[in-house]
Amino acid sequence: MTSTSTGGRIRIVVGKPGLDGHDRGAKIVARALRDAGHEVIYTGLHQTPEQIVETAIQEDADLIGLSVLSGAHMTLFRKLLSLLAERDASDIVVFGGGIIPDEDIPALQEIGVAQVFTPGATTGDITGWVAEHFAESGS
Repeated sequence: MTSTSTGGRIRIVVGKPGLDGHDRGAKIVARALRDAGHEVIYTGLHQTPEQIVETAIQEDADLIGLSVLSGAHMTLFRKLLSLLAERDASDIVVFGGGIIPDEDIPALQEIGVAQVFTPGATTGDITGWVAEHFAESGS
């Protein structure tokens, strides 16, 4: 899946939903993805799932990456995926990271989250996953 609107570059919206005000990790991930050659749109702090989905649709994003540290990951990911489905935009792949217990990862993947990066994941892990699963597919 490569975006044709950006000459084949992957377009990724990085979102920081909810009330959590800590976005250093999201900014580091956004910069790493940008440095890896992707087009990255960072939505900023305190975004609602509705705002993130709207941005992703307007920007013709290929992926949405959510950073969730608040403990509300199940609710926020579920809402975001539901909104994508309502807007006929389920082709936008959702991944995320943050403080997410290992036991919640299978449930998140079951509802449609493609990948979850927990504390200790490197920026190379994230950019490598994007490159392996999206940049080379050409679809």
